[in-house]
Amino acid sequence: MTGYTAKKAGYAIEYIALIAVVLIVWCVMAGRGTLNEIIMPAPSKVLDTVTELIGSGVLWTNLVISVVRVLKGYFIAVVLGVSLGILIGLSKHAERLSVLIIQIIKPIPPIAWIPLVILWFGIGESGKVFLIFLGSFFNILINVHDGIKQADEKYIEVSKSMETPFFKHIFRLIIPGAAPNIFTGLRIGLSSGWMCVVAAELVSSTTGLGYMIMNARQFGQTDVVIVGMLTIGIIGKLMDSLLRAVEKRAIKWNWSE
Repeated sequence: MTGYTAKKAGYAIEYIALIAVVLIVWCVMAGRGTLNEIIMPAPSKVLDTVTELIGSGVLWTNLVISVVRVLKGYFIAVVLGVSLGILIGLSKHAERLSVLIIQIIKPIPPIAWIPLVILWFGIGESGKVFLIFLGSFFNILINVHDGIKQADEKYIEVSKSMETPFFKHIFRLIIPGAAPNIFTGLRIGLSSGWMCVVAAELVSSTTGLGYMIMNARQFGQTDVVIVGMLTIGIIGKLMDSLLRAVEKRAIKWNWSE
């Protein structure tokens, strides 16, 4: 076993041990009656609910709907966030014009946009996608902009002195130099967009994980709420791990084993 493989195995053991400890403590507290089953059901009850929701197709159906919504909003955020981030990073005029607007709009949480979203888009899919887009966009934009601004001035001056064509200058120098920040923005944007799915599905929705959680809350189904939350967390982790794997292959120079 190589050192790298041994390290990975060690990480896996740590993760499994942590999960095991949490489950053991949860089971002991539930078994002793420390936890109110209505407020915090036992792990066995949550497991039964998972099995029931998977068997009935409810969990799978709502999961797919939420993932599709997130990917739609995230894709739009990536296209606009990366493009505008590069533009603002390269142009001092664009930067001056946009910084104030970004600083004002960014702190507004997506859930605060819900009344306007209903007025603008109605209660259809467009409003939900827009809220997810908002959750992702500014994180991507700001990280891309910061990455562009941190490009080495010496290389930029050399590129300009050699009269490098504009698009070659962008794709051969600017974007590779900003790649670590760009990927950071992509990962944070994806995570933020995924978290916004609950807020997005508050907009008169009858499908999705967010709807499933809110509907279960109204009927006091804490086990269903926990299943929905765990599903969001697990899928979010899988999405982030996938993006990290892409990042690792795309910018190998920024990674050390």
